[in-house]
Amino acid sequence: MFLVDSHCHLDGLNYDTLHRDVADVVAKAKARDVHLMLAVATTLAGFRKMTELIGRRGEVLMSCGVHPLNLDEPYDFAELRSLAAGDNVVALGETGLDYFYQQDNKAEQQTALREHIRIGRALNKPVIVHTRSARDDTLAILHEEQAGECGGVLHCFTEDTATARILLDLGFYISFSGIVTFRNAEALREAARYVPLDRLLVETDSPYLAPVPYRGKENQPAYVRDVADFMAGLKGVTVEALAQATTANFGRLFHVDAERLAVRG
Repeated sequence: MFLVDSHCHLDGLNYDTLHRDVADVVAKAKARDVHLMLAVATTLAGFRKMTELIGRRGEVLMSCGVHPLNLDEPYDFAELRSLAAGDNVVALGETGLDYFYQQDNKAEQQTALREHIRIGRALNKPVIVHTRSARDDTLAILHEEQAGECGGVLHCFTEDTATARILLDLGFYISFSGIVTFRNAEALREAARYVPLDRLLVETDSPYLAPVPYRGKENQPAYVRDVADFMAGLKGVTVEALAQATTANFGRLFHVDAERLAVRG
């Protein structure tokens, strides 16, 4: 079985007491059938540090972008485009809008999201989108900037079925994290049942949002297996079928060679 963690922050894991190094994280993931992960940057300086930490690994792909809560760190869009053009970078992001934690720079957040999409379209690389308390503006910008041309994913989905329907109409994929396993997440589970199998991704968003039974602990890519197990139950399919579908979806969205999506040895 081949699972992909479609969104993790490997540079945020605890390498002091929980993991020896990135190789240790990868080995733990492989032991639970997670053979590929997408390491997502939240600043450009962080992207450089993350690539130094991880190095060139067949099990890890990269995404380059600036999170809406990190726009106070200086960068320019030419630099973003240059870094995102790298051959091991498969996506722009994470980008998006977050009005829950920050409302005093809405215009700046919106500009950044638009620029990420424009660069994604220019490079033919999809966008990884974060949204919190900003549903309407997020959907409007995705539509106005024709984000469907480069494609993308609404990661760590916490919206409702109506939002999922709009995103699917835009051609987007929808990714579910450990939140779907939480006791109070029935509305989210309803949305997960609605999203068709050929548009689903699974993720950890590690080190955050560990699924049940690890809730409250640091998350890690290995735990995407628990998300997949849970999602398979929701969708009424085997975990093997869920893995096959979400891995194929990952390959289509991020233009990943089928050879890379096969277990070796």
